[in-house]
Amino acid sequence: MHPTETLEDFYEGHPAMKMMPVGSNQQGAGHFNVYPRGEICHNLTSYHRRDFYKISLSIGGGTLYYADKGITFDKCALVFSNPNVPYSWEAAPVKQTGYFCLFTEDFISKNNRNESFIDSPLFKVGGSPVYFVNDEQVKTISGLFCKMLDEIDSDYIYKYDLMRNYVNLIVHEALKLEPADSFFKHSNASSRIAALFMELLERQFPIDSPNYALKLKTAADYASRLSVHVNHLNRAVKEITGKTTSTHIAERVAKEAKALLKYTDWNIADIAYSLGFEYPAYFNNFFKKQTALNPKAFRV
Repeated sequence: MHPTETLEDFYEGHPAMKMMPVGSNQQGAGHFNVYPRGEICHNLTSYHRRDFYKISLSIGGGTLYYADKGITFDKCALVFSNPNVPYSWEAAPVKQTGYFCLFTEDFISKNNRNESFIDSPLFKVGGSPVYFVNDEQVKTISGLFCKMLDEIDSDYIYKYDLMRNYVNLIVHEALKLEPADSFFKHSNASSRIAALFMELLERQFPIDSPNYALKLKTAADYASRLSVHVNHLNRAVKEITGKTTSTHIAERVAKEAKALLKYTDWNIADIAYSLGFEYPAYFNNFFKKQTALNPKAFRV
């Protein structure tokens, strides 16, 4: 199983790159960085989600794989990645050039005017992440990336505000374009979706702190994370495993509940909240339905 790729993981996988925090004069401003793709571009990246946004000007082409679809292209393209949609990348066997920038949501939300583009079709779950660009557009967008590269090492006190403006300009260049519509469906889409669901489900556990609250609780939550319709997810999981999505979720939550009751001294209310139940009574009813015992009786 592939865990979520954090910013730290990303930089560890690219030792030639330096992780630079946003300036200390901008506390809470998140993280931003920009690089030429060049030799930094890996030929193959594993399928997982990232915990940051990324905009790439891809020159060289390759194939992007999502949960139930993919796209192969040999044209210059702008590619938008968000923290909620897992994907993998396979580069074409040609020279890879272009640029990319990566940033956290905090970096964008520092300026409220910029929050809207995170909900745009470029980044929205189920939206269109790939936009082809012509030679003139490549020149314009490359120029914006070059300006960011020039500024990132400068001492200009407001350089990260300037970076946000450059990112906004790239976003608006993309919004003028038609999204790519040449996605292909995986031949084994059901098995792929089911496998990704099971992987994502397992990633939620173990729960190691009573202060943690389970983030993905319903079939709709998992469908949103995988960028597929919930009905599509349900059909795929039932077809491949013979069980419904909700059954898998309930069984895994019950398994974790048993472990927490048996191996921790957390009180039952804390366990209930960490497993995503709003009230302990809801957890009691769920646990009894799954095990025929209430949590207190199981713990004894």
